Formats: sequence, C-alpha cells, structure tokens
Amino acid sequence: MSDHKATGAVRHAVITGSTSGIGWGLARAFAAEGYDITLNGIADAATVEKLISELRRDFKVQAWFSNANMMRPAEIRAMISEAEANNPQLDVLVNNAGIQHVAGLEDFPEEKWDAIIAINMSSTFHATKAALPGMKKRGHGRIINIASVHGLVASPFKSAYVAAKHGVLGFTKSIALELADTPITINAICPGYVRTPLVEGQIEQQAAAHGISKEKVVRDVILAAQPKKEFIEVEHLASLALFLAGPAGRAVTGSSMTMDGGWTAR
Repeated sequence: MSDHKATGAVRHAVITGSTSGIGWGLARAFAAEGYDITLNGIADAATVEKLISELRRDFKVQAWFSNANMMRPAEIRAMISEAEANNPQLDVLVNNAGIQHVAGLEDFPEEKWDAIIAINMSSTFHATKAALPGMKKRGHGRIINIASVHGLVASPFKSAYVAAKHGVLGFTKSIALELADTPITINAICPGYVRTPLVEGQIEQQAAAHGISKEKVVRDVILAAQPKKEFIEVEHLASLALFLAGPAGRAVTGSSMTMDGGWTAR
C-alpha cells in the first residue's frame, strides 16, 4: 500500500521527461496508484491534451503539464512551484529527463556535451533543490533518479552520457547523507536497455540496415552486453519506482538499484 492510500491524502508526483517512453510509463504507473501527475517534456499541444485526458480518464486523477526546458534552471524552479500550486502534496519527484549523443571524443560536439550534462545531470540538481523545501515542510518525500547502467559501467562513444549518469549516482549518495535525519529518501534506478517505442524503432532500422533478423539485432547488437537477453520492461521499472515511493522503501536511501539483466555482474 502506498503512503497516500494509508493517509487518505491525494499524493502528487512530478515526473520529468514523461511525454513518452520510460517517463510516460512511470506516469501511468503512479496514476494507477492514485497519484496526481505533473508531466513534463517536449510535445505539441494535441499530444499533451491526449496524454492528460488519458490519465484523467483511465485513473480518475488530476494531471497537468509543464513544458519547462530542463536546460534552464529558472524554468525548472517554475515547474516545481506550479506543481505545488496545483496540488501542494508533492511527495514524489522522478528525475527522468535525458538525451543521448554517440560520437568519439574528438568528434563530440561541445554543444551536445553541454546539453547532455545539463539535461541528464544538472536538471536533477535543480529539480531536487526546488522540491526539497516543500517536502521538508510536509514531512515526507521520495526523490527517484532514473540513472542508467552507464552510471556504473562505461561504453565507448558515450562519454557525456556516461559522465552525466555517474554524476547522478554521486549526487544521489551525497544528498542521501544530507537528508538522513529527515523523512525524505533519494535513490537511483540503473536500468539496462528498456523496451520503448524509440528502441523498437531502432531494432527495425538496424535489421534493415544490416539485412539481419530483428531477433539477431536484439541479441547480438542491442543486448550484446546484457547477459539476460531480454529487454527491461517499463512496467518492471515502474514497479521498482513505486516500491521506493511507498512505505516499504522508507529505509532505502542513497542506493543505486540495478535492473540490468546481469550487465554489471560481469
């Protein structure tokens, strides 16, 4: 049972990067548990209306959208402020927003490095800093950072992403120590490859480009480093996030929890 059901309060979750993929799956999972949801991401007005309507219709919760740019601290602060105005019971912050660029260091565009560090790591700092005062005042809070297996191990040609995700794990540990004497926890989830529409599209493209089956692309290309040759499902990731958000996760803080099909067991 989640804390909001135990107290009767209508809890509220802000989830960055939640208009598609992992973030959208997390939004639906938290809404299914009765949380009001603040979505954030890049989407046109019609898509935003569709997503908000779906959450309200399917789960009978309130839902809002913020188009805050995760590269701009002032917009991140405004997002948290607006979320608290909509429903002050902001108990869960999921820092999920992220982008990727793949290139060797000598060819890595400096603007791509700056963007990845800003969105994948610095936005976690800005959103957490903005949400903490309210969480402390209300006496409850769960901060969940969606990191990556690349916060624990590296791959070539992904220097900015790997650096950012390592930074998220260090940030998580440090803030957990700062918050140890409060009812607020902060943890990171480190998934391997998660099945999303974007990844499904990559499978199709790789199969066509190399003239091989989709099954071979999955096993020998995308999941080459993942011993358990199965994608992480968004629902599984969401279940772990809900555990961390609920009463059973109250003693878990500063952790980097892997869901990587054995990747980091090597």
